Amino acid sequence: MKRARLIYNPSSGREQVKKYLPYILENLEKSGYEASAHATTGKDCATKAARTACERGFDLIIAAGGDGTINEVVQGMVNQEHRPALGILPGGTTNDFARALNLPKTIPGACKVIVEGRRVTSDVGQVGDASFINIAAGGTLTELTYEVPSRLKTMIGQLAYYVKGFEKLPRIKPVDVTIHYDGEVFEGEIMLFLVANTNSVGGFEKLAPNATINDGKFDMLILKKTNLADAVRVVTAALRGEHISDDRVIYTQASEILIEPKEEMLLNLDGEYGGKLPSRFVNLKGHIDLMLPNEHLACLGEKNPLEDD
Repeated sequence: MKRARLIYNPSSGREQVKKYLPYILENLEKSGYEASAHATTGKDCATKAARTACERGFDLIIAAGGDGTINEVVQGMVNQEHRPALGILPGGTTNDFARALNLPKTIPGACKVIVEGRRVTSDVGQVGDASFINIAAGGTLTELTYEVPSRLKTMIGQLAYYVKGFEKLPRIKPVDVTIHYDGEVFEGEIMLFLVANTNSVGGFEKLAPNATINDGKFDMLILKKTNLADAVRVVTAALRGEHISDDRVIYTQASEILIEPKEEMLLNLDGEYGGKLPSRFVNLKGHIDLMLPNEHLACLGEKNPLEDD
């Protein structure tokens, strides 16, 4: 019998995963899996649980929670000799990665994808000993996701990020960097950079419009030095996907990127604190298999994405 390991964050989002736990396990059992669950208790707990599931030869790992939980599970799977398929049950505040995969927002809908969907390879980003599956970023605004207290996110959802964003506006400043990417070099001051594996970042679904999850390339976006008013205009244009033609924006693809700031710059990996730069980003093409909808997927460069059940 196939075995499935559910790794879930009991406090993620509005605790939806915990409420649906009996339903999830029952559906896995009905689909032919011997199912078990592991509730995370703190930082890196999901990473250790995922690594153990790989070592024990599980057929399926399910990451249930927000982007941080998914990131920890991926950390535990990367470079393991045996890597089970990865299913995702979105239960966080923004659920960027689940949104990019066009997964249903409901737990029952996402469960259906896990047991009836197709297995598709996904690239993974490697940064030293760390990994990311959706987004790596740097710059003052990108620090929002790990500065918002988890309790506040649970209480008021995505509004918590906007509240924190207004607090940070007076402190936004450019950083002088050198960026090497696939034989090209950029030198200058930037407001932020994004290294994306999908098109959905921070609730923006058109920020990296050409991104696909298994092409072996990152989509890199750089916002060059600009004043606050122009930065706001670029962000507004990004809501419509009209930012990539702006002179203040560099948008390109690369499989390996080295970012060297001349002053302190923090790294954000899938919405979590990832240390300080400099860092080298390497694309591990097709490194993990995901359970995705059978319908066409925007994250694979296909049209007509799955609608929510």
